[in-house]
Amino acid sequence: MDINFPLILVVLTLATGLIWLLDLVYLKPRRVARLAAEGGVAQSGGTEDDEKEPYLVDLSRSFFPVLAIVLVLRSFLVEPFTIPSGSMLPTLEVDDFILVNKFAYGLRLPVVGTKIVDIGDPQRGDVMVFKVPLDGKTNYIKRVIGLPGDHIRYRNKTLYVNGEVVLSEFVARLPPVELRRETLGDVPHDIYLTMGRQSGAGEGEWVVPEGHYFMMGDNRDNSNDSRFWGTVPDELVVGKAFAIWMHWKSFTSLPTFDRVGGIE
Repeated sequence: MDINFPLILVVLTLATGLIWLLDLVYLKPRRVARLAAEGGVAQSGGTEDDEKEPYLVDLSRSFFPVLAIVLVLRSFLVEPFTIPSGSMLPTLEVDDFILVNKFAYGLRLPVVGTKIVDIGDPQRGDVMVFKVPLDGKTNYIKRVIGLPGDHIRYRNKTLYVNGEVVLSEFVARLPPVELRRETLGDVPHDIYLTMGRQSGAGEGEWVVPEGHYFMMGDNRDNSNDSRFWGTVPDELVVGKAFAIWMHWKSFTSLPTFDRVGGIE
């Protein structure tokens, strides 16, 4: 079962904030007045009043600022993700922990994803996190290949954008894959092509609709991407992946930091 962490975070932040606010404007004054009538401490903030503060209110007052800060940071600034598959090899490895810039493509409301401030648009060659159109909720990470209006063609493991071949240089044979250096626009990056395997179902031609993006994995023969399920609408964009900050294979092993750095 998928856990909608953003929704849980929003609900918890709202709940703790409302409980704290309700106590400040209604419950606490009633407690103070009752204590005063009973001969207790009449001034807010007194020791006796603090002792009578309900546990739920105390818990909400403690957690609300923390939850609010996490919500703002995660929704509008930077969000961490973990790489679950090898579709972006060799750029990203399975179990890489990455950081995603949430404001590079505009500020969006948490959960619903509606853009409220337009800052920028995805650029060809960006490594982008988005929600896959298949279900609108599962996060995928691929490279932006096509922008709105682009004509994309993929034949015989060769990529064409608007009729021009995207150049790639042979680097090494690392059976079962061949390592190549591709330059997409102004962005050089490494890709894998599986040796001895034809493109097959991944071949075709596409025109990118307005407000959509064509995505492909760097592990070209082992990536479930726009070649199979179509383009990504702007409303499903999450953010731009910009850094690897840790690699942690499992909880039974120690994390490593030898892959720390920017993402091409």
